[in-house]
Amino acid sequence: MQESITRIKVKAGKRARRVRAKIRGESGRPRLSVHVTNKHMYAQCVDDAVQQTLVAVSDAILGPPAAKHIKVEAARALGRKFAELALQKGIAQVVFDRGSKTYHGRVRSFAEGAREGGLKF
Repeated sequence: MQESITRIKVKAGKRARRVRAKIRGESGRPRLSVHVTNKHMYAQCVDDAVQQTLVAVSDAILGPPAAKHIKVEAARALGRKFAELALQKGIAQVVFDRGSKTYHGRVRSFAEGAREGGLKF
């Protein structure tokens, strides 16, 4: 069991490195990194040049979802909230970093919410 969990983590790390090798966040266009777990979702804007987090949010600010099928809708609301905070900090354009996750479900919903909120990527 432990060996299979380790193998899964290694594969996820390889996917994340492959995605991040193609993108780089600068001060004019920082990297929007999204992390999704089974229970929660986190997002942050990172300036890779100075290795600094500019804006960060998690689904804790929205409160717990009422049911499991609400997670996608909560991700969209979190994306809109993230866009609002980023625009307040003067960030209008970002590079989207999905990490090791596919662009599907909550990741896609978050990205669409961020676009609805006014971010460009």
